[in-house]
Amino acid sequence: MSVTIRASLLGFALACIANAHAQNYPAKPIRFIIPFPPGGPTDLMGRTAGDRLARAWNIQVVADNRAGAGGNIGTEMCAKSPPDGYTICMMTVAQSISPAIYKKLGFDPVKDFSHVTLMALMPSMLTTHPTLPVKNVKELVALAKSKPGEMTYASTGNGTSPHMLMEMFKAMTGVNVIHVPYKGQAPAVVDQIAGQIQLAFNTATTVLPYVQSGKLRPIAISTKERFPPMPDLQTVDESGVKGFDASSWQSVVMPLNTPRDIVNKAYQELSSMLKSQDVRAKFLSQGALASGMPPEEFTEFVKREMDKWAKVAKFANLRLD
Repeated sequence: MSVTIRASLLGFALACIANAHAQNYPAKPIRFIIPFPPGGPTDLMGRTAGDRLARAWNIQVVADNRAGAGGNIGTEMCAKSPPDGYTICMMTVAQSISPAIYKKLGFDPVKDFSHVTLMALMPSMLTTHPTLPVKNVKELVALAKSKPGEMTYASTGNGTSPHMLMEMFKAMTGVNVIHVPYKGQAPAVVDQIAGQIQLAFNTATTVLPYVQSGKLRPIAISTKERFPPMPDLQTVDESGVKGFDASSWQSVVMPLNTPRDIVNKAYQELSSMLKSQDVRAKFLSQGALASGMPPEEFTEFVKREMDKWAKVAKFANLRLD
C-alpha cells in the first residue's frame, strides 16, 4: 500500500472519529469555569451562556466560580484542564492584560486556548466631576496640560481595565494626570462624586445613573462605536484622539486542542443566542454590546488586545508580582 493511500485512509478514519465524537458529545455534565466571584458581569454572562448550552444540549452545565488574582487563577485552571470538551471557561480583557504586567503567569491567552467566541464588549465612559470646567475631550486635554501632575484619576486597581484605559489616554494625548488606585469600582465612584477625584474611566452602565442625575459629567465613550443608551455622547476617537478604541470584554474559551467540532458546536449555539433580541437587550441593560465573533476572528482579536495592552504597560512602566 502506498504512502499516499495510507495517508488518505488515515485522514478518512480520523474524520469518521471526529464525526462520531461530535454526534456523541456531550455525554456527561460539563464544567463551566468562571474566574471571578458570583454576581459580577463575568458571572452573569457565564451563567447565561451555560444555561443556553444546558438547554440546547440537554445536559447539566455546572458553573464553577474560581476567583482570584484578577481572574488568572481560574483561567490557569482552564488552560490545564483536559481538552475533551467537558471544560468551558470565561475569559475577559483582564487576561489579555496579564501577560504584559505579571512576571509569572501560568497561561498564554492565545497559545493555551481554543477560542470559541467573543460574547460582548463593555464600553467605558470617561467622566469628570461637574465642577471641572470641561465638557469634552479637547477641553479636558487642554486643562490637564495646563496643570501637569495636578489632576487625579481613579481606577479599580493597578493593571485593571480602568487603569489601563487612562494610561492609554495619557499615552495618546500627552497629558500628565495622577493615578489613584482603589479596591473596587464602588469606592472609586463615591470619591469621584464627592470631588476628591477629577477623572475616571468606568464601565458605562455603572456610572450612567450618576451621569443622568448630574452627579458626574460624561466626556466620551471608550469604544469606536457610540453607546446606544447615550447616542449623542461622542467617542474618544471622534473627539480627536484618533485610533482610541478600548473596552472591557467577555468571552468563552476551551482548553487548547479541544476538538474543532466541539468548539464549533459551542460557537454555533452561543452565536445563535447572541443574535436573539432578548439576550441582546438583556446584555445592553448590563452595559454590554453582544458580539458573537467567530473562533478564528476572535483569536486574532485576542492577539491585538495583547499587543495593545503590552504597549500601554510599557508606557506606564507597569509590572506586578
